[in-house]
Amino acid sequence: MAAPHTLQRLHKLIWVLIYGGLLTLVLGFATARTDATTGWVLVVGGAVVAAVGVVLIAVRARLKADPTP
Repeated sequence: MAAPHTLQRLHKLIWVLIYGGLLTLVLGFATARTDATTGWVLVVGGAVVAAVGVVLIAVRARLKADPTP
């Protein structure tokens, strides 16, 4: 059981991680044209961050909201 406020905060965190990770991934591909090492670090980092966001979706799906009185 989780408080509704906690679920709302988790929901926001999930989407920030997914969109931020994908943006970093795309910036990494663009950067890789001029600096391969930095570009691939950004690509891998962005992919990991986006994957964490996807995993948190599964975690969020298992959480139930506390019943409100």
